[in-house]
Amino acid sequence: MRHPFALALCAALTVATASQVAAQQAYPSHPINYIVPWGPGGGADQLARVSGKLMEPDLKVSLPVINVPGATGQSGLTKLANDPADGYTIEIMTGDTFATFAAPNSRFKLSQFVPLGIMIQQPSGFYVKMDSPWKTWDDVVAAAHKKTLRVAVTGFGSPDDLTVNYFRSKGLKLRSVPFSKPGLRYSSVLGGEADVLYEQAGDVRAFLDGKKIRPVIFFSDRPFPVYPNIPYSVKLGYKVTLPQFRTILIKAGTDPARIKRISDALQKVSAEPEFGAYLKQQLAAPNSYVPAKDALTYMSKWLKDASALRAASQTK
Repeated sequence: MRHPFALALCAALTVATASQVAAQQAYPSHPINYIVPWGPGGGADQLARVSGKLMEPDLKVSLPVINVPGATGQSGLTKLANDPADGYTIEIMTGDTFATFAAPNSRFKLSQFVPLGIMIQQPSGFYVKMDSPWKTWDDVVAAAHKKTLRVAVTGFGSPDDLTVNYFRSKGLKLRSVPFSKPGLRYSSVLGGEADVLYEQAGDVRAFLDGKKIRPVIFFSDRPFPVYPNIPYSVKLGYKVTLPQFRTILIKAGTDPARIKRISDALQKVSAEPEFGAYLKQQLAAPNSYVPAKDALTYMSKWLKDASALRAASQTK
């Protein structure tokens, strides 16, 4: 006959195990922090608010957006890296931050994080003020051979900055001027703080629709359908095509079941009509979404291209 204490202990362990299983099945049981490593109002912030809103009915918890700008997005990434790997912190990482991984002294490695899906892809370009004396890319090139033009970028080491350095290696007098706050960056060419803006068309659509700025070149291997008459880099012989992308990350070491729960929720978001409308409004590729199983392959190739651009920008 079993001792009463042994029976009680078995019962307690059974209850504890059942409670742990129930807790695991209940994930998520409280809000999930959604880090945006840039200030409010930019493309990453908009993506977080749209996708967070669409995920809430599925996950049955809120996803409060936490803006942590600074260091070309690395401040927000640091917060994700320092938070517990419990599935209650996710973060949007943009190509701006990911390009810094190509630096020899990069603070981060991709192995520290797990991509849950790439949600948006957009071609980048250079823009000037509508009443600027430079109306075309040829005008900008001519001017940049005579004097230094300031280019508004997200931060040093970003694709913006790599692109500026690339053109500087081609003899153009361009200088990166970083703006961590999206609104200030967008309006910098209007207020005279910059001569040229590096950005994605969707993020500055209000300025384009309002005829305040104009694109002069897109960095792509094909024409941009919305602006078919604007030249694109590959056609002009420039080896710079890095598209902007925004992916959702979670910390490596998180329970695989929790990773799958969030990645599945993002896949559902990608199929929502509201999200499709958001991509259209952002002038993004309609097939932007890359599922978690393919995201790492996409990002590895993108990082290889960023490393090549960095190397090309250092070649005189």
